[in-house]
Amino acid sequence: MNSYADAPSGILIADGSRFLQAEVKNSMAEQFSEAIGFTIYSNSKYNVKSFKSFFELLWNEHALNEELRRTDKMQKEFINIAAHELRTPVQPILGLSDVLISKKGDIEQYRELLDAIIRNAKRLQKLTEDILDVTKIESQSLHLRKQRINLNEVILGIIAEYSSQIEKKVNTVNLSFISKDDDIFVEADRLRLSQVFHNILSNAIKFTKEGNITIVIQRNKESGRGNHNNINDDQVIVSIKDTGTGIDPEILPRLFTKFATKSVTGTGLGLFISKSIVEAHSGKMWAQNNADGKGATFYFSLPLSK
Repeated sequence: MNSYADAPSGILIADGSRFLQAEVKNSMAEQFSEAIGFTIYSNSKYNVKSFKSFFELLWNEHALNEELRRTDKMQKEFINIAAHELRTPVQPILGLSDVLISKKGDIEQYRELLDAIIRNAKRLQKLTEDILDVTKIESQSLHLRKQRINLNEVILGIIAEYSSQIEKKVNTVNLSFISKDDDIFVEADRLRLSQVFHNILSNAIKFTKEGNITIVIQRNKESGRGNHNNINDDQVIVSIKDTGTGIDPEILPRLFTKFATKSVTGTGLGLFISKSIVEAHSGKMWAQNNADGKGATFYFSLPLSK
């Protein structure tokens, strides 16, 4: 029902074959016959089709406007959160740099200040790269440079990179890797796939104060899961299991969306980007808290190279 202040009226289309146009005489009337005045009824296919097309155009325009409003809201939220996150590392970089400029003497005695500047500069670099990746994903311009790679070699290389982080935890965390095959090949972008591993493994290390982080890689047939999440037998499943704090129940339903985090040191972009990268490789990504209540396990699948 569409009404107008100067000439209230309504049009009803029934079954796509008949329409009724009526003047609204008294919208507050209890009886329908008292509410309407001059009325036109038609079952002309041409007239009905014309009115139907008109309403479809109006509805499509309404749906488009709603989508534009939703997109605009998301963009504003994204810009506000990104701006806030960018300011966080920028302030100590500028402040500590000013302190160093005012100092005299051997630079070594200011190593602590320099480390803080470098740490925040790297955080700023990571945030900038994440924002650029999100922009590419949402504009569908994320391009992959696929090649045949050995998944085991990629994982072992990343584990070696994180060995220093594990050592800082005074051997309270044990990182292990299990694979039944020496060679598991996939067609993938090595850098993007490494990015996925980095995001998941760094989270596992951050939220695991003690215990184990176990990375398992196996073909779907060997996993005992069957076609879990509609995964085919010609796919490999990678799991990263930790004994950390687990996934907050409030975050879990929207875990792979942008800014889904309660951490004061994270933006919540990493898992969104990781899932998008895996799906761009025709894979899937999911996660769950462990049944024993200790930590969580992240999974992702990738098609095996033929």
